[in-house]
Amino acid sequence: MAAFDRVPSGIDGLDEVLDSIRLGDNVVWQVSSLDEFRPIADAFVGRSVADGRNVVYLRFASHRRIIARGTPGVVEVDLDPRKGFETFTMQVHDVITHEGPETFYVFDSLSDLQVAWSADLTMGNFFRLTCPYLFSLDTVAYFPIIKGDHSFAAIAKIHDTTQLLIDVSPDEGDLFIHPLKVWRRYSPTMFLAHRLDLATGEVRTLTSGVDTSRFYARMSEEMKGAADRDIDSWDRFFLQARASYQHGEDMRRACRKMCNMMMTRDPRMRALVQKYFSPTDYFDVRRRMVGTGMVGGKSCGMLLSRKIVEKNLPELVGLLEPHDSFYVGTDVFYTFIVENDLWPLRIAQRGDGYLRVADSLAQGIENGTFPPEIEQGFRRVLDYFGQVPIIVRSSSCLEDAFGNAFAGKYDSVFLPNVGDPEERLREFERAVKRVYASTMNPSALEYRRRNGLDTAEEEMALLVQRVSGSRYGDAYFMPTAAGIGYSRSAYRWLPDMDPSAGMLRLVMGLGTKAVDRTERDYPRLVSLDRPTATTMVTDADRHRFCQRGCDLIDLAGSAFAEKLCTDIAPLMPASVRPMVMEHDREAERMLRDRGQRREVTFASCAGLAGDRRFTTAMRKILRALQEAYDYAVDIEFTVNVDTASGEETEPRFVINLLQCRPLQSFKGTGSVEVPTTSGPVLLRAAENTMGASMQTGVDFVCVVDAAGYRACPHGKRPGVARAVGEAARKVREAAGAAAVLLAPGRIGTSSPDLGVPVTFAEIAAFRAIVEYADAAHGFSPELSYGSHMFQDLVEQDILYCAALERGTTVFDRSVLCDLPEVGLDAATADPDIAACIRLYDARGRGLGLWHDLVSGKALVAFA
Repeated sequence: MAAFDRVPSGIDGLDEVLDSIRLGDNVVWQVSSLDEFRPIADAFVGRSVADGRNVVYLRFASHRRIIARGTPGVVEVDLDPRKGFETFTMQVHDVITHEGPETFYVFDSLSDLQVAWSADLTMGNFFRLTCPYLFSLDTVAYFPIIKGDHSFAAIAKIHDTTQLLIDVSPDEGDLFIHPLKVWRRYSPTMFLAHRLDLATGEVRTLTSGVDTSRFYARMSEEMKGAADRDIDSWDRFFLQARASYQHGEDMRRACRKMCNMMMTRDPRMRALVQKYFSPTDYFDVRRRMVGTGMVGGKSCGMLLSRKIVEKNLPELVGLLEPHDSFYVGTDVFYTFIVENDLWPLRIAQRGDGYLRVADSLAQGIENGTFPPEIEQGFRRVLDYFGQVPIIVRSSSCLEDAFGNAFAGKYDSVFLPNVGDPEERLREFERAVKRVYASTMNPSALEYRRRNGLDTAEEEMALLVQRVSGSRYGDAYFMPTAAGIGYSRSAYRWLPDMDPSAGMLRLVMGLGTKAVDRTERDYPRLVSLDRPTATTMVTDADRHRFCQRGCDLIDLAGSAFAEKLCTDIAPLMPASVRPMVMEHDREAERMLRDRGQRREVTFASCAGLAGDRRFTTAMRKILRALQEAYDYAVDIEFTVNVDTASGEETEPRFVINLLQCRPLQSFKGTGSVEVPTTSGPVLLRAAENTMGASMQTGVDFVCVVDAAGYRACPHGKRPGVARAVGEAARKVREAAGAAAVLLAPGRIGTSSPDLGVPVTFAEIAAFRAIVEYADAAHGFSPELSYGSHMFQDLVEQDILYCAALERGTTVFDRSVLCDLPEVGLDAATADPDIAACIRLYDARGRGLGLWHDLVSGKALVAFA
């Protein structure tokens, strides 16, 4: 048959009124009860089966069946919308593709999708995606929907998309039929009300005043009993829940529903949220939300951590900066994809185009626009913050969960938030789209694939936070300090440190310096049992390995920027400056000896590390969070310090908890005996290690030579990183092989001058990573436990070791000289790269690797 050909509905009178159902039609039946729809569906199915049609019943709802089980000639497909909007929609798409053109469908009630997903917006998105695809295949599909249960906006979306929309009402055993939309068909009586005699199938147009009066009386009764349809069903639920709370009703069931529909799907996180959240906490989240759906893992973790501290450490509540964040729900992400016609790319990317289609989808996202109702929500957020700097952060439902941190995989965008309202809205929308597009970043996609999440539904929410901080001078805005905290440290830089005490990684200014391995900067590591302990003995050492630049918001330049710490420090109040800046007394003394009197300072956060009020509070917070989670955690935070006031003698400070998540910890936590060996030793270390206890043979050793790398032209150094990636692929090809990487300076740094700028995907195949020092060529490891690179090492159970040129560390690469080498294409093609890298084959040579988590000892040696 050809497109738009007539199709019998099974009710002759209905065919006459509608000028027939046509191929390609989606027919939505608005009913007050599904009992009104069943005879209509039965007639359609019976006639279609008799005509030899392929008939499919999509069963997904909890209501009584529309089509009887086992109906001859009907294919039944069972689906579960509770698996999520994207998964369900794609499964329906797959069914339609499999069944092919000119298939006839009966769907369960669309209203049950609203029950499963809690929002009319998502149900409308499903219909907007499914209806056109059905139309393109010349199918006919019947959809029932319960009238009065959905917002006018949701029904308008369905009205605009479907070919036929028909209102149905009961009338003393018969049905009133009132067509509201019939696409490309018209008659003078088509859009009047009609009565369907269910016994005879006769349809009669209502022309008498008595019949018409009865019809509209019925319509008026239905409208009286309907819910407020000017708002989404989501908000109607929250209004009802708030009213129940105000009347003192039992809220346990409502709280469970609010948690499930808005906070998290992780069973362990759900239990914690329900334990610590009150009804008003859920109401507050909804009040600060744009759109509907989940708030995502990052938002959930941040809110939960605050409630834990509030309940379990009431004495510290006064030290916590109140939060005033906003959340953009996951349904907004899907609505954006649907409204910008990006769903076909989304489907292709979820299929065999996982990496191939990602760039096209990311570009489509960045070029997209937001519908007016979403923009209105964005304006509300910006009106609240005014011209205070804000940050738009990813808050995927996969992030910050037990088992998957996604550390650094998605973008966060700082916004100075200056300019007129329209300019600020444009910048905000650009930031939102950038975060959405970052779901297609190669590193994020590789992470998902590595962790078995490449087919999981990735729902992206957003966390919009006010940037915590102060103005310095007329142009700069930043917190005094920021950082990451760990309730348990897997890294000890001194042998007598207690890992269970927790650790901080502190920086002056915004916390980006704490999570990235950046050029020239060394954050302050603080072990909370010995906060002031450091491996640096002299002022010169502390100055050399200090933080040089701080990240901040440049209000005058309307940009995220980096400035020298020494340029910002003079703008700080005199009582605040010592919290982050330290004097180099040795350098000052040398200058005085030369007749020059001036201050020499550097950023070290030594004042904060030495402030027992601060470190004690952080240790208590981390311990309380770990005990509540029954799991080690890591947090992100800021610290703002102000001058003392009144009778206070010390500067005041407030802590802002920005993020909390389960700490991805090492699998091997037992003890391994590290042997003494008479064989040649490649590496022996008693400290500066991080990783699980392990004992394994070593099959390959990849070495990046410090002298060769320093001599390599700057523009070719990224090529060395690609050669390391090639070596990793060769290791992976030798199934089950274990390999060690030795590289000078900082692995994964953003600056090729400081080390090899590999991506994590290029080193993920190695069992151990050794950063070695080589002062003669200007390379030094940065012990950056807490950076995103190190978080990846933790999750993949890769041992890290820093081989320093001091202390008891033994490091002798010469023991590898007799091993055969494996050729690398990158080295063969370029002599400069060939001078940098070697891949040694140690199979069958008795080379072993031992590491003991308890003592921190590591050994790589021949038997």
